[in-house]
Amino acid sequence: MNGRCRQAGIGLAEMLVALGLGLFVTLAASAMLLLANRDFVHHAAGTRLDDGGRYALELVGQALRQAAWADLDSGVPPLDSAAGIGGLDNRTLPRMAAGLEGALPAGAAALRGSDVLAVRFGGHGSAGGDGSLVDCAGFAIGAGEPGWSIFYVGIADDGETELRCKYQAQSGGWNADAIVRGVDSFQVLYGLDMDRDGIPERYLNATAINALDEGLALADGTPAEQAQDLRRYTHWKRIASVRMALLLHGEAQSRAGSLPVRYHLFGTPPQPDDPGTVVDEATLPAPLRLRARRVFEQTVLLRNRDG
Repeated sequence: MNGRCRQAGIGLAEMLVALGLGLFVTLAASAMLLLANRDFVHHAAGTRLDDGGRYALELVGQALRQAAWADLDSGVPPLDSAAGIGGLDNRTLPRMAAGLEGALPAGAAALRGSDVLAVRFGGHGSAGGDGSLVDCAGFAIGAGEPGWSIFYVGIADDGETELRCKYQAQSGGWNADAIVRGVDSFQVLYGLDMDRDGIPERYLNATAINALDEGLALADGTPAEQAQDLRRYTHWKRIASVRMALLLHGEAQSRAGSLPVRYHLFGTPPQPDDPGTVVDEATLPAPLRLRARRVFEQTVLLRNRDG
């Protein structure tokens, strides 16, 4: 056979074109994958923030609706008891100390001037309670037992900030559990009702309420008698509602965009004497920027007449 079989192959030009097309497709697919992953991280972070914020507001709101509840059959008139609402501005608390004892300035940059909200209420039922009144940890409070639910922002062992619920255990000691992590700021304002019509005339922070108490003219007498007089007439017993705001953040790089955002808790204009109500991303450490964030606000009308 004199004929020869011809063989055809891929030339260099065709190979370069194929490699170029393959590289273009790979880059396009990678870009779409990164975009889809960024959207997934953003939406997942938003969902977690919504769940955490709503849970925190629900738990704090439940505690506030129990504030100042008293069992009138116990023989302790509400007039002579301590106020059902209390608070501190720009403070944090030790986990194991009793109540508000040992309060420390929230000077750490991570705390950003967060507040402390303390709710006191009486119990009901036999020892151990009947479940109708519970603290923020879910423990029932019985008749004659002091009930406390205290909310503040602390720093966990890994450096993350968290809103905590502080309570008195049945053993008598105190402890605090995290409610939600990733807290930028927790702020509280108190609706002051001076004419006792159930409608607050203005909202003040804890510092302003304490300043009003310092101006009270107390009856002459022993320190114990003056303390009793203060319990009767304190402005903390004229709080008709409580307004709170919570700013939460998600994971790193969970927000698109590069411009810093300024968050106003309680809206604008900001509270002039409470810088913790404004959080500017431009002033945050670099690892905390470009994160998904949500502001949660709630106003709770108090149910029980305090004194």
